Amino acid sequence: MKKVIATLLTASMLAAMTAGAATAVSADEPIELDVIICQYGPNTNDWFLGSGMDGTNFVDKFEEENPDIKLNLDVVSWNDVYTEVDTRIANDNAPDILNIDVFANYANEGLLLPVSDYCPEDLYEDFFPSFIEQSVIDDTVWAVPDLASARALFCNADIFEEVGIDYPTTWSELEDCCQAIIDYYDGEIYPWGIDMTTDEGQAAFAYYTWGNGGGFVDEDGNWAVNSPENVEGIEFALGLIDSGFTNPNPATQTRYDLQDMFAAGKLAMVIAPNQLPTYVADKEGDINMVTVNIPANDGKESSSVGVMDRVMAFKDDSAPDQDARNEAIGKFLKFFYDPENYVGWVSMEGFLPAVNSAVESLVEADPTFEAWLDVLGGCQFYPTAKAEWDQVKQGVIAAEQNALTGSSIQDELDALQAELEG
Repeated sequence: MKKVIATLLTASMLAAMTAGAATAVSADEPIELDVIICQYGPNTNDWFLGSGMDGTNFVDKFEEENPDIKLNLDVVSWNDVYTEVDTRIANDNAPDILNIDVFANYANEGLLLPVSDYCPEDLYEDFFPSFIEQSVIDDTVWAVPDLASARALFCNADIFEEVGIDYPTTWSELEDCCQAIIDYYDGEIYPWGIDMTTDEGQAAFAYYTWGNGGGFVDEDGNWAVNSPENVEGIEFALGLIDSGFTNPNPATQTRYDLQDMFAAGKLAMVIAPNQLPTYVADKEGDINMVTVNIPANDGKESSSVGVMDRVMAFKDDSAPDQDARNEAIGKFLKFFYDPENYVGWVSMEGFLPAVNSAVESLVEADPTFEAWLDVLGGCQFYPTAKAEWDQVKQGVIAAEQNALTGSSIQDELDALQAELEG
């Protein structure tokens, strides 16, 4: 991947990003950009379309500063956005700009513009390189990161103090902690949370396989879901469940159920995103929580799951002036990622930034944010650039759930690997 990034940052590619920038946009007839933004929370619609930015909103403020561009912006729920986008593509009415998590299918179908066609050079250089890497296919960047979240282990500090134990860093220490909590509270508090539901079972797969030196793919980027490291990692997770160290129903209790238990003081440890403190406060929980690295197998390195959404631009062969359209898309991105706007957006929804320029302002507003920069540095990401990702995601969840009812995780992962190689 280092070779890919080196390729991406060549002078020729950076120069291409500003190609056509000299083309003027007609002031008499504004360029219209259709934009779809996903709804991240109750504030998203207000921030973009209501009165969330100092009494105004993103669209109004953008159009005031860019009178040559009109934004037709829709905020769409995550439940509906995939159907909405697919329908618009089928009707030859794809959005100009789309905010969503997936991108590979659109890129492989030839629907997207390369980022180099519209992203200004200075903005491109502001993105965290590890985030940019996640949207590369065949040495071409097809999307830029919108925002991110990362997972860490949250521990109820009062429980650990009362039991008299330290926070676990290894799997063996984790087992010892779980047993001590079970013994002290006589089973009234669940030590460890596991979500193997269809909501986030792929995250559970990542925690235990990455924590054992495995993962979805091998060093060459080939699918390796049935590696010995993966089998051992999931068997460890199943062992925690069999020992009574976890929530009782990992196949049906989602991350949100686990977060509710944690907020109520009924769960000692939960792997969750950086928004958990806000979530607990909204639930009126009073938890003295500590954030630590996710435990790994003895001798292995801890890693966090990074979750990143994207912004991408679709082709529009009917546009009368392609250069002017690309320039308009670039103006949208520059405005959105300007710290004056972007910091408020990221902070409001409790996410982590995708650009370096926002970091200083976020740390100044909340000094505890700096700790999450270290977590981001150790993040691994799902291999969403591979076309088979959705199949793999559903496959590992099914394998986990079948294993919960007695199937062999080795057999389950062998079958999935055979499908991928078939």
